[in-house]
Amino acid sequence: MTAPRAGSDANSSIELRNVVVTAPTSQDDATILHPTSLTLDERRIAIIGGNGSGKSTLARLINGLVEPSAGGVNVELRGGSTSRSLDTRRDGAAVRRAVGFVFTDPSAQLIMPTVVEDVSLSLRRSHRDAAARRAAVLATLERFGLQDLADHSVHTLSGGQKQLLAIASVLATDPAILVADEPTTLLDLRNARMIGDLLMSLPQQVIIVTHDLELAARTDRAIVIDGGRVVFDGDPAAAIAQYRNAASQ
Repeated sequence: MTAPRAGSDANSSIELRNVVVTAPTSQDDATILHPTSLTLDERRIAIIGGNGSGKSTLARLINGLVEPSAGGVNVELRGGSTSRSLDTRRDGAAVRRAVGFVFTDPSAQLIMPTVVEDVSLSLRRSHRDAAARRAAVLATLERFGLQDLADHSVHTLSGGQKQLLAIASVLATDPAILVADEPTTLLDLRNARMIGDLLMSLPQQVIIVTHDLELAARTDRAIVIDGGRVVFDGDPAAAIAQYRNAASQ
């Protein structure tokens, strides 16, 4: 697999301002994420925590898949002398163009019959001309080492190939930020390392929700979530130690 071509040159950061997320229940609203304020501007950030801790909710706030019940989330894009601030509520469509999202199970986002058609679907807005769009699709597949699978059914791909295709389809639109929600959970060790290496090599800001502590250790900053609260935020090695200690009790 060849290294991906450089993407957007824009710097980016995400600001969560006293964000709360609740969900209605039969008796009362349940709090999924308690008041949280964060500024995320490192190139590589891991979010770790147990199942049901609220880490995926935090990740989905970043591109508007989840809207805050209170507070606000802003995505700041900076390039050269220009700066643009996007609110995930007000500017939802623009936020989703700027922030790509990769799901745990790639089958959730691979919806077209073949590899080439799936990437083509991602580029239908930016490349209206069919010939130009196909050229861009083939260039994307080559960047990610998928060119020999262009006409294969997505259902015949291995787990690693499916996750790679899901990432390629998102990155084809050149977002400034990539959020990956447990991208290695369903993969064997070899494919998990391959996807981890890819995520670490990208020019985009990358935020990874993960149980893969080896992958989390490679980031610049790690946030530990427990019970819908940030219980640690800082050095990845210290975050992992704190998470392991809490899990052992």
